[in-house]
Amino acid sequence: MAEDGVLVEAAGRELTITHPDKVFFEDRGDTKLDLVRFYQSVEEPLMRAMGGRPVLLQRFPNGAGGSSFFQKRVPENKPEWLQTAVVSTPNGTTSNALVAADLAHVLWAVNMACLGFHVWPSQADDIEHADELRIDLDPTPGVTFTMVQEAAHEVHNLFEELGVAGMPKTTGNRGIHIYVRALPGQRTSYEVRAAAVATARELERRRPDLITAAWWKEERGARVFVDFNQNAPHKTVFGAWSVRARPGAQVSTPFAWDELDAIVPDELTIATVPARFTAKGDAWATMTPQSLDPLLELNERDREAGLPDAPWPPVYPKMPGELPRVAPSRAKKT
Repeated sequence: MAEDGVLVEAAGRELTITHPDKVFFEDRGDTKLDLVRFYQSVEEPLMRAMGGRPVLLQRFPNGAGGSSFFQKRVPENKPEWLQTAVVSTPNGTTSNALVAADLAHVLWAVNMACLGFHVWPSQADDIEHADELRIDLDPTPGVTFTMVQEAAHEVHNLFEELGVAGMPKTTGNRGIHIYVRALPGQRTSYEVRAAAVATARELERRRPDLITAAWWKEERGARVFVDFNQNAPHKTVFGAWSVRARPGAQVSTPFAWDELDAIVPDELTIATVPARFTAKGDAWATMTPQSLDPLLELNERDREAGLPDAPWPPVYPKMPGELPRVAPSRAKKT
């Protein structure tokens, strides 16, 4: 016990965890130190998933039940060993973001009440290229988790047809993410987003009753939305093995495809996931880089058929080939 906290070791460094008994998650009274111990228990798969990537920090000074704020910039009074990378926003503003270089960097952020790591799809040493495609199955109002599971099966079937290997994880909440590790140094985020748009549109064609690629909420209905814009440049996604700021301390947990129908996201917490990892290992351990060409060929097919680009979020500049960025109901009134 240090004078003002608890000393922990990570990646060959000693860190002081201040206020270790502060309750972060109210359901079981899990503390800051409990969160530290969790990340120590899953260090291997955690670093395999986000090691070397910049991360956006979501800080909850008063625990999961309190208010939060996002922090992209690392404070100037950081430890001298802390690694950062220059990242930018859609409008060109740059900042020095934390790099998840090793577990010590993760625990440094946890000590600042970071209850969520939102991870860049690029390595810190090659920000210009994205090496991850993230398919975000987002439950709209009225969508059950059973429907999300069914949509995940459709993604799996499509990827198997195309010879693409996708790896699923829970989001820590109500959705599912499916990741494809791309070959390094080959694709920009614009190209990866194009692959995601093509995936979303193909899934909607196959299951219009269940899945939608509609960007405008008024067009989605009670269907699973494939949020292709999570792959837009400068976007981050909640990281694998990261703990959500929910009262039950749910974990965004990778799982195997044969577990899809049985997975219960609310049961995957900092209290249960370490034992699960010990028993089952890391479902993403076999994730390997692969070509995105099959998905980009879908995109090219759509472009040749006359489909315009899908809408971009409002913070992005107008893109070539994009239709007017206005909700359909508003366009009709105009």
